[in-house]
Amino acid sequence: MMFEKVRDIIVSNLSCDLEAVTMEASLTDDLELDSLDAVDLNAALEDELGVSMPDEVLKEVKTVGDIVRYLEEHAE
Repeated sequence: MMFEKVRDIIVSNLSCDLEAVTMEASLTDDLELDSLDAVDLNAALEDELGVSMPDEVLKEVKTVGDIVRYLEEHAE
């Protein structure tokens, strides 16, 4: 369920194909996320899900699955 929410947020913010967003998808290689996109995505995740990733975590996440796992661990 968290994956679907994150996927929808990524698709709407990065204008990428739904099929491209998988748990294993690389944020930079597969989804072409840059640093500005990362900040915007983090803001959207916080708005929609109420959880924000600190900058040090944001720099470490590599895949969609990394984001999902972090959000699942820190969701209220």
